[in-house]
Amino acid sequence: MADGGDSNSQSPGFAHKLKSWLSWSWTYICVIWFAMVLTMIYVLRSPLKLQESLAAASVFLNTLTPKFYVALTGTSSLISGLILIFEWWYFRKYGTSFIEQVSVSHLRPLLGGVDNSSAAGLFSSVNGDTEPRPSVSECKVWRNPLNLFRGAEYSRYTWVTGKEPLTYYDMNLSAQDHQTFFTGDTQQLRPEDAVMQKAWRERNPQARIKAAYQAIELNNECATAYVLLAEEEATTITEAEQLFKQALKSAGKDTNLLVYIKRRLAMCARKLGRIKEAVKMMRDLMKEFPLLGMLNIHENLLEALLELQAYADVQAVLAKYDDISLPKSATICYTSALLKARAVSDKFSPEAASRRGLSTAEMNAVEAIHRAVEFNPHVPKYLLEMKSLILPPEHILKRGDSEAVAYAFFHLQHWKRAEGALNLLHCTWEGTFRMIPYPLEKGHLFYPYPGCTETADRELLPSFHEVSVYPKKDLPFFILFTAGLCSFTATLAMLTHQFPELMGVFAKAFLSTLFAPLGFFVDKMESFQLWHQLSRI
Repeated sequence: MADGGDSNSQSPGFAHKLKSWLSWSWTYICVIWFAMVLTMIYVLRSPLKLQESLAAASVFLNTLTPKFYVALTGTSSLISGLILIFEWWYFRKYGTSFIEQVSVSHLRPLLGGVDNSSAAGLFSSVNGDTEPRPSVSECKVWRNPLNLFRGAEYSRYTWVTGKEPLTYYDMNLSAQDHQTFFTGDTQQLRPEDAVMQKAWRERNPQARIKAAYQAIELNNECATAYVLLAEEEATTITEAEQLFKQALKSAGKDTNLLVYIKRRLAMCARKLGRIKEAVKMMRDLMKEFPLLGMLNIHENLLEALLELQAYADVQAVLAKYDDISLPKSATICYTSALLKARAVSDKFSPEAASRRGLSTAEMNAVEAIHRAVEFNPHVPKYLLEMKSLILPPEHILKRGDSEAVAYAFFHLQHWKRAEGALNLLHCTWEGTFRMIPYPLEKGHLFYPYPGCTETADRELLPSFHEVSVYPKKDLPFFILFTAGLCSFTATLAMLTHQFPELMGVFAKAFLSTLFAPLGFFVDKMESFQLWHQLSRI
């Protein structure tokens, strides 16, 4: 067994060394092969009648009319234009070049490069060594603490606009959350629980609602069925609140179910204008279940307190949750920045600040804004209304565009209420990028910005939304190349059509200049007697 293990360990090492040697020698082999091909062509030029063939080709080219060249260059311009359009569309949709992606995926392994799968898990450090990429948890998708109601809000948007605000990926994650959250011991499922377990997996909303009614027929006190109806069938917040109250009566001692229902009831009270009642419900919920901090109920509380303009209470909540040992969010960072900006923004003037410098309070506000922008650089464009808002998704990616949409959707009004806060944000937020010019390699106050946010955000956000990308990607080489090729061939086609004789003279001069080095090389080779001897042999 030991011998077999040794042979297995030695064979991959030999294969790796062989592959490395072939990769190293690939360039030299290509040069030698190219030289041999040129030599064979020269030696066999007489049997193959290359000179006669070239003369016949030149006569044929001289007989071609300018219309042929116009058609040739026009067709080339059309084809390169179509490739350019496809490349641009693919880049806008997927954030990469199609030709480049195919080349990396299929040609690099053949040329001895690093496999795409292995390269995805490593990146170079400063000293050239390889380091692991940021952990998968940095790109973990989280439940949106303030997610809307499907029936009363998302569906109404669809009825008015005809657009689907939620992606299938987002809704599938919600279905998995509900199955995990509401399914207890699977070995002791009641008949109505089995129906509801299947209902959460249904893709069609009407099928889910029908299954919920079937569960209620089996047991009139099936709390999860009332939860589903409140989320998806109720067309108003008032109807949803009544169904959640019915679910609360039937929830029993199921902790997960109780927390979910009470939280949604607090959100119903907030949406119906009973804000103080909502704040009390959220505080009671956090006291009753202090260990469920990962549900981020404090973010619901912060938003409600900001609506009440209870800034002292907001500061007290931040003092507890804006801790270095606790995970951050856009709500935490930007609410902290808002409170500090609010203290100085009403009297802030860029001209006055440039003359006298920033005061201590203004410096603290600017640093808080820079901290928030470093955590999520997508938010300012929504707060400053440089990008249009959409309905937030049911799940968000921290530091991503989805989190920025969710935060700005609920908190834009609070920034507008603080006089001068948006003006201060507008004047200072872009200064963050001067402190972290290479955000994917290093961070300033946080870890380096994860490179996986764009892909996840494209899955979470609807297709009609233009996903914000950070850092901004340069146009791929092949898009620039095809754009240049399309423009060049279109210009040649137009010039050939307008000035056929002049372009003919230019083409002949260009070809003669292009082939002059080759003719010089052939003449020199003819002068050596060695080549004559080789041709005789």
